[in-house]
Amino acid sequence: MKKLTLFAAVTSLAILAGCSEEHGSTQCTQAPQSEWLNANDFQAQLLNGGYKINEFKVTGGNCYEIYGFEADGTKVEIYFNPTDGSIVKREEE
Repeated sequence: MKKLTLFAAVTSLAILAGCSEEHGSTQCTQAPQSEWLNANDFQAQLLNGGYKINEFKVTGGNCYEIYGFEADGTKVEIYFNPTDGSIVKREEE
């Protein structure tokens, strides 16, 4: 019975994750904001890494999102996990 309950829970989470992705909402973390990287420090780190940021925001899916350019001039939209700075989703425009 425990395995069936666990399977149902995992399946439900997978379906929900897929639905949020289909509707344009990328989910990055469920961690509380107290565990997130400082937004200003994170932006400074990106700028020091060569990014040009036109817009920086926090999404409804708890991501740091930028619209801008990479160091090589590629125009991008990138979603970052705010707890560790990893790229969750990247799109070239």
